Amino acid sequence: MKNKIGLLTMCKKAGRLVTGMDMAKDACRNGTAFAVFTASDLSEKSLKEIKFHCGRDGVPIYAAGMTMDEIGTALGKRSGIIAVTDKGFAKGLAKGLTPAETTEM
Repeated sequence: MKNKIGLLTMCKKAGRLVTGMDMAKDACRNGTAFAVFTASDLSEKSLKEIKFHCGRDGVPIYAAGMTMDEIGTALGKRSGIIAVTDKGFAKGLAKGLTPAETTEM
């Protein structure tokens, strides 16, 4: 996903991006999230929690291949979880990535 930083910043400028655990869970629950991306250095507990919510709500989850600091540099806000609320942006950002397995708590 490092080669898609431009698309990620466009998504943020368009207002189609939410960051953080709580906002991503809300977007999944409300049906507004089309994809969730996680940082490579996200804690195991947080990863397990967001995978559960994505699996429950049918939202695909992907490993972004970027650290929280790299995401922070691209977006101006350090975050380990990004939810995309636009179908086109989600499809573009997910291109070439394999969805992660969701888990149940």
